[in-house]
Amino acid sequence: MTANPIKRVSVLSTGSVVIHPQHMRSGGTPQMWWLLTSRRWTDPLPINAYVIEHDKGLVLFDTGQDRAAVTDPDYNPGGFTGFIYRRIGRFTIEPQDTLSAQLANLGYDTAQVRTAILSHLHPDHAGGVRQLRHADLVVSQGEWDALVGPKAEMIGLMRNHVDLSGLRWDRITFEPTTDPSLAPFTEAHDLFGDGTLTLLPTAGHTPGSMSLLVRRPGAAPLLMVGDLTYDVHLLDEKHLPGMGHKHQMKQTTDRIHQLRETHPGLVILPAHDPGAANRLASATATRI
Repeated sequence: MTANPIKRVSVLSTGSVVIHPQHMRSGGTPQMWWLLTSRRWTDPLPINAYVIEHDKGLVLFDTGQDRAAVTDPDYNPGGFTGFIYRRIGRFTIEPQDTLSAQLANLGYDTAQVRTAILSHLHPDHAGGVRQLRHADLVVSQGEWDALVGPKAEMIGLMRNHVDLSGLRWDRITFEPTTDPSLAPFTEAHDLFGDGTLTLLPTAGHTPGSMSLLVRRPGAAPLLMVGDLTYDVHLLDEKHLPGMGHKHQMKQTTDRIHQLRETHPGLVILPAHDPGAANRLASATATRI
């Protein structure tokens, strides 16, 4: 990899969300207990999606939350499941926060998006897919299996918002790799075959969660991690989020720490980290 096919990496936010502190950092209390009883909420957190201008087309990593989440009273399921969804997070999404409006702020049109990668299929990551019927939508096969499985709604996956007529889903499986620069990961998926955009399996938050390693010649690599963590400082301290499969999250977090040893300058970019935008700005302004 010599020439740099990546011309620009940007971040946009489709509004904000407040969640319970136990969601960001597990305190050991059972998830259902704090969901039902906690009265504390975080400060507003961004709903980030990342935009990569690549020679082979405009790429999104995640698509943010659909504004219908705050305008449509029937957006969430009914009954107890819907009650739990409303306890998970409270969203603020203004008209100017839609995916199309935020892309326009960066100088792009939604029609330019060639590929959208979904870290996972929770609504605040897959909420923009309705606007991307012309694009290739990339998701892991493991995540899709969870979406169409019998327990999908119980883990926050709403098939009626994702499995829509006219969308072009590319359900990927990860291939074995012996690339030492990806250690300790032994499976990966090279999106364009040029080594610049590599998907890594990072299950835990959901069964098929994945992250994107962005490598640019002469610059710090970027790792977009979805909801693996909600704040890079919590990751630094090896704290796990309060929602997800604890054992898988621990395994994945350990792998990320090992990957950071392989790439000491690795820039971690979570979806809801308030510091991610500034971290990305510094990383894209400075060559190493």
